[in-house]
Amino acid sequence: MQIEQTNLPGVVILTPARHGDTRGFFSESWNRRRMQEAGITIDFVQDNHSLSEQVGTVRGLHFQSPPHAQAKLVRCGRGALYDVAVDIRRGSPTYGQWVGVDLSFENGRQLLIPEGFLHGFVTRAPMTEIIYKCSDYYAPECDGAVRFDDPEINIDWGIDPAAAVLSGKDAKAPLLREFVSPFVYEAKA
Repeated sequence: MQIEQTNLPGVVILTPARHGDTRGFFSESWNRRRMQEAGITIDFVQDNHSLSEQVGTVRGLHFQSPPHAQAKLVRCGRGALYDVAVDIRRGSPTYGQWVGVDLSFENGRQLLIPEGFLHGFVTRAPMTEIIYKCSDYYAPECDGAVRFDDPEINIDWGIDPAAAVLSGKDAKAPLLREFVSPFVYEAKA
């Protein structure tokens, strides 16, 4: 397993080894013991799988607030997507900053997004499948979102924002400056 740090502490790119032959490949996408050895101790309790039929589908920027905040481990089961994490921990030196990573079936990369970060993605291929682990169960009362095209965050999605395929919820999401984040930065000692 290759582990790459990003410019947002805690947001990590994981690339599992693939063992292939003429039949295809085998890859261990998650191994608790190996992750613990690497200092990643998140207890995942739920797996989600979504399909986006159209290129340019944007889902996000989403979060789940305490007491049911979620860390996520995202990978692409089929197709390709651009996955984004945004720091929304009040007081964080990287508050409002983002990182984006291309995830595809071909590259096998995964993005680990801790609690306290927005998460979103845009599809780069039709019929893209997203598979992700969550550290807490879905709690609709804690579900929240921020506009994917917020000019203060200024994410380069690689598409015309006006052409994005959005849900009604995502189209109506507030800007970052219009909400008070439920997350507070805690410096590591």
